[in-house]
Amino acid sequence: MVEFTTEPFELDTFPEHAAAARKAVDEAGLAVSVGPFGTGAEGEADQVLAAVTRLLRETLDAGATRISVQVSVLDEEVGTP
Repeated sequence: MVEFTTEPFELDTFPEHAAAARKAVDEAGLAVSVGPFGTGAEGEADQVLAAVTRLLRETLDAGATRISVQVSVLDEEVGTP
């Protein structure tokens, strides 16, 4: 599982860097959940790691000045870290 946020935050628009991050996890086939403090995505380890690599490259290219990322290994039986 990966959880991430991108900055700078924009309240009035959906920033290009946020769209790039979302596209990276969507196109990786991950299960995405958007929360008030960040976005989470779950999938197989190889899928998640490839998506994180793409997310980092593409969000920086799209103008992100900071990307916070947390990767957790989930217990397959209960879905918790």
